[in-house]
Amino acid sequence: MSCGEPHETDCSEVLDHLYEFLDHEMPDSDCTKFEVHFEECSPCLEKYGLEQAVKKLVKRCCGQDDVPADLRAKVMGRIDLIRSGQAVPEQDVATAQE
Repeated sequence: MSCGEPHETDCSEVLDHLYEFLDHEMPDSDCTKFEVHFEECSPCLEKYGLEQAVKKLVKRCCGQDDVPADLRAKVMGRIDLIRSGQAVPEQDVATAQE
């Protein structure tokens, strides 16, 4: 998605890192760039609003369940592998699908 207008921060960068912004997992300087982008780009602002609403809905409906510590550690480890560009071992994927 893009509005077709030139921006200091490209729409694709904003959308690729939208969840990091929503989860407050990025440096303040990047947050500021995203906020400026949302002020000037209505399609990205709309996508942000939609994802924010979904996140709130999921939290309201599912936020009361405690996640087992070992499951959380596995998921976070997998996310770290994917972010670093490493392949996820096939046996882990097969086990997760069973």
